[in-house]
Amino acid sequence: MESPAQLSRQNSTVSNVSTHRARTRQDTADTTNELGQSYSSILSEDSVYAPLHTSSSRLRPAMADPAHGSQPRRATGGSGEAQPFAKGGANQPKYGTLPSHIGSNINVNTSRTRRGAPISPSSARFPRSSTMGSHQHDPYEHSPLGIRRPMSIVGLKESIREGWRNTLRRTPSTYDPPLDDGKADDIDNAAEASRVNGIRVWYSSFTSIDWLHDAIKDSRRRHRLRRRKSFRGRLKNALDRSTGWFIVTIVGLLAAIVAFSIVRTEQWLFDLKEGKCADGFFKAKRFCCPMSVDNLTAATSGSLIDGLNPLSMYRPDRTRIISYSEECPAWQTWAELFDPKDWKPLSFASWMTEYIAYIIVALALALTSSALTLKLTASTSFIGRKDSSSVVSQTAPGKTSNADSTQVASPPTTRKVLYYAAGSGIPEIKTILSGFVIHGYLGGRTLFTKSVGLAMSVASGLSLGKEGPFVHIVCCIGNIVSRFFNKYETNEAKRREILSAASAAGVAVAFGAPVGGVLFSLEEVSYFFPPKVMWRSFFCAMIAAITLKVLNPFGTGKIVLFQVTYDQDWHAYELFFFLILGVFGGVYGAYFSKLNYRWSKHVRNGKWLGKHPKSEVAIITLITALLSFLNPYTRMGGTELVYNLFAECRPGHSHEGLCVNDPALVRPVVNAIAVALLVKGALTIVTFGIKLPAGIFIPTLGVGACAGRILGLGIQWLSMVHPTMPVFDSCKEGTQCVVPGVYAMIGAAATLSGVTRTTVSLAVIMFELTGTLTYVVPVMLSVLVAKTVADALEPKGIYDLVIELNQLPYLDHKAEYRWGVLTVADVMDKKVDVINVDKTNTVGSLRGQLSRVFGMGTLDGGFPIVTRQEAGGLRGWKMIGYISHNELEHALNVVGDEPDTAVQFRPLPPPRDYEPSAVSSIHEGAAEPDPFDFTMYMDQAPLMVQAHSPLEIVQQMFVKLGARYVVVVNTNGFYEGVIDKKGWLQFLNELEEHS
Repeated sequence: MESPAQLSRQNSTVSNVSTHRARTRQDTADTTNELGQSYSSILSEDSVYAPLHTSSSRLRPAMADPAHGSQPRRATGGSGEAQPFAKGGANQPKYGTLPSHIGSNINVNTSRTRRGAPISPSSARFPRSSTMGSHQHDPYEHSPLGIRRPMSIVGLKESIREGWRNTLRRTPSTYDPPLDDGKADDIDNAAEASRVNGIRVWYSSFTSIDWLHDAIKDSRRRHRLRRRKSFRGRLKNALDRSTGWFIVTIVGLLAAIVAFSIVRTEQWLFDLKEGKCADGFFKAKRFCCPMSVDNLTAATSGSLIDGLNPLSMYRPDRTRIISYSEECPAWQTWAELFDPKDWKPLSFASWMTEYIAYIIVALALALTSSALTLKLTASTSFIGRKDSSSVVSQTAPGKTSNADSTQVASPPTTRKVLYYAAGSGIPEIKTILSGFVIHGYLGGRTLFTKSVGLAMSVASGLSLGKEGPFVHIVCCIGNIVSRFFNKYETNEAKRREILSAASAAGVAVAFGAPVGGVLFSLEEVSYFFPPKVMWRSFFCAMIAAITLKVLNPFGTGKIVLFQVTYDQDWHAYELFFFLILGVFGGVYGAYFSKLNYRWSKHVRNGKWLGKHPKSEVAIITLITALLSFLNPYTRMGGTELVYNLFAECRPGHSHEGLCVNDPALVRPVVNAIAVALLVKGALTIVTFGIKLPAGIFIPTLGVGACAGRILGLGIQWLSMVHPTMPVFDSCKEGTQCVVPGVYAMIGAAATLSGVTRTTVSLAVIMFELTGTLTYVVPVMLSVLVAKTVADALEPKGIYDLVIELNQLPYLDHKAEYRWGVLTVADVMDKKVDVINVDKTNTVGSLRGQLSRVFGMGTLDGGFPIVTRQEAGGLRGWKMIGYISHNELEHALNVVGDEPDTAVQFRPLPPPRDYEPSAVSSIHEGAAEPDPFDFTMYMDQAPLMVQAHSPLEIVQQMFVKLGARYVVVVNTNGFYEGVIDKKGWLQFLNELEEHS
């Protein structure tokens, strides 16, 4: 055994070597410190890269001399020399890392760059250490500069493979700032809050955030800024206050640019099914032949339907008006391109050629969109450095077989695989804004896939829309932009304020309705919407609408294609027909939701289609193309159909044959619209939910607009055939008594309300689309009736049913429950494992306890920390704190190489026992914390409720306070059980089923 003098000399030598190395790297570290900190705050959630100072690490301390038990533990790195944990030349302790004096004990997993390439520990400014335990088989050699380089291609492949394995078993890092900011006068107010509330690691995927903790954290940050009265401090305060406004400005600009790109691409790809422009291959028909699309000046020469011949029955109306060559010589159909000499627009051969080309292009676009979605956005492919290793094991099965035995065991893979770019995204956005974490869902890869796939899926002609996915796309932009700013990167609750504003901008670019977008975010999407968020949402939506107006995506000066205006007022007798449309919208919305839910649950998730999602896409696309080509109103795009159905008939415009002045022409037009109504309605039921980007707004608006137009044409026919009826006495002579487009608009609003259950925001969107408040009362009446009828037939809208189908933990703050005689004691979990501080808790015992919990699939809970006490002659468990699974896993992985070492949980004395000078001295002494003291991860002030309390109190704690867990105690203050958020949601689901 070495003497104390020898130990002292060795420690001095190690310290000198460490100091020398730190000084030689001082200049480089100083110059890269600020850049590294900036990049550490801009990482997307789906990135496998993390801030360097929070990289995966494990403590490997050497055994100290028993005669010197208080001596700090020291160990050697991979090279046998102790090295400092230097970051930017400063040795400030941070939570989730160890201080500089024990930095050499860190065993660092290979870090990965944002592009996924492995970087050596030296380039990451970490001490090198071998994860193999020996350098004998190390496929690397070290250069004089300390940089490891591969000796061969085999060694490089092994490096990449080993880096991937280490990524899978790395330690989750903390996202809370250090207690020590270098100023002793901040300790008594700033550090105290974190000391009591505990330090948090990054939230793992499929867990809920702690709204209370993030609120306390932001309050500390604002306190530090506001207390500075100098010029520099006031400047920082001003910049901090303007950060949110700057972010929403950038989000609004980028939202409009991305929406412009998607719209232009979708227009070109959609027209590619029919032909191409001779003046430029990448020109859409709208820009190749602007007169043929927007200015149909000729009148219909005959009946739209001449019989049952498909060539005459289903040919687009424009072929009945003018020939193709007269309509636009620059536009070439596929029949004309394949056989230009014998091409005749009305021949059967040309018609079949166009039919086949239409189907082939539609299938190619839909399958490409589905392939991108399935390949790039599967939830199993998103493995972030912020995730717990248990989540990594669930999302990446089969890749952790070589994990270190010191890591916590993980449960088997049971979670359903989600495809982040599929669907509209609004149900998932609602869940995320309610406080649920889904890493990667708002990342760059999902943004790219959703944008490109959306243009292809809409262009394929499927019965879906792009308006809903716009909300998801803009939220991705908001999430990525906010990560450039530490204020929002390190606070999940604050970042959700930006996501609320982004969702408003998404609706603004989708419908050209900035006010409606703000109301939609408030009514349907957001969970927490204070006045500050409302102002920023309004500003973000305004910026997005203005930018899109300047970009002019349709070449008409309109933000969206189906913006219309009406010159006539409505009549009192029409209220009855508007009421009928409201009933139709409610019935359709309820049964559409029921049928789509059952199709998705029993057919789409069945044995065969569940394993072959591409086959489902191909089958539905083929059926859609076969049916849509035969009808002029199903063949045109969804937005174009809605525009023509909404439009008011004016002289010189036929609007695809929808404007008729002869009573004899009403019936064939109504028949064609009725066929489109049935086809669109049936296809939308089976299309919504397939594995590609798909919205529900435009197909629903199209179905409602078809129903409204049919009713409007029927009333118009009645007014033309029987103009002397008493109900038409209010019509002025020389004016059109009935405007069928108004009925289409009101029917569309009612149907969309029945499907999504939105009311106020939908009415405002319709006002902004029509540019008038003339029809306020009809729209309000139909929307309210539709929602009432739909709620009576099916209580949940389509978004709530999708949330239920995907088993997303969304706590509906608008729902009401009947608790009966149940109390908190009937709901709490009494079997939760606890940590008893009265006995010795070692690293190994806690790891085994955590492994058992993970083995049961519990990833979002924690451990109550208790001690035996006596009160009033009764003995029981006294709560001293609570530690979540993620925090405990992080702490155990840091000290994973000493399973027999005891771990401490020390309740700190009340802050009033300290004087400012005493706090300063304690702070100075705490500069070298004991890594085996887990007190800093413990929440010493959890929310508590008595066991006999009514359940409504717990509901309000979760809904209004944003609690992640609630501890239950009895009347003596003794611990009884725990209710976590996911357990509460499960109880609510069971309560709803039984009621």
